[in-house]
Amino acid sequence: MIILAIDTALDASSAAVLDTDTGNTLAIESQTMQRGHAEALMPLIGRVMKASGIGFTALDRIAVTTGPGSFTGLRVGLSAARGIALAATKPIVGLSTLAAYAAPLVAENGAHPILSAIDARHDHVYFQLVGGDGGPMLKPKVAPISEALEAAQFGALHLVGNAANILAERWPADATPPVKVDRQPAPDIAWVAWVGAAIDPDTAPPRPFYLRAPDAKPPKDRLEISAPPST
Repeated sequence: MIILAIDTALDASSAAVLDTDTGNTLAIESQTMQRGHAEALMPLIGRVMKASGIGFTALDRIAVTTGPGSFTGLRVGLSAARGIALAATKPIVGLSTLAAYAAPLVAENGAHPILSAIDARHDHVYFQLVGGDGGPMLKPKVAPISEALEAAQFGALHLVGNAANILAERWPADATPPVKVDRQPAPDIAWVAWVGAAIDPDTAPPRPFYLRAPDAKPPKDRLEISAPPST
């Protein structure tokens, strides 16, 4: 299976082409950025596809991260993935950034649970806890950092994600320290491709996975002005 993977949910624009039959990543590129995903992504995908030597019609599937993350950023990736899938008539799957962060650690099948954490700002994080074998322990949610730190009760954890350092710095003094703290601005795009190849398209739709509503909301007076007049 040949997979095109795309990620713009967090602080990077990334794409990769993976051949699962040979286990080779045919081409990969990732640019760290907090803004500008919309301008950077399509040229980046073009370079990756050219470097892979594979045409869009030769793809078997497209995988894209669905969040949680930047509302604007993840929409850029989802729009690009949907457009390519439609034009090339290929199936598309979506996977969460939390799962993508945990994937390489789950592949090691280690003994320690994995806490994936993403900065949600305002003293909150998006987080998810899975066992070393990938089994669910705490479902994905957004909550105050203090609540995420309650995961310390599960023992020595592996922290991963762009909020891994935030949690490590506030880890309870009386708890077992994390076995490793792996801060990454975005998931490894090669692992986005591997997970995308493994999941069922029927159960992994490419829809935004927000966990909470956007911070920005229209002002109340604007809503009142834009409302149609009563009759």
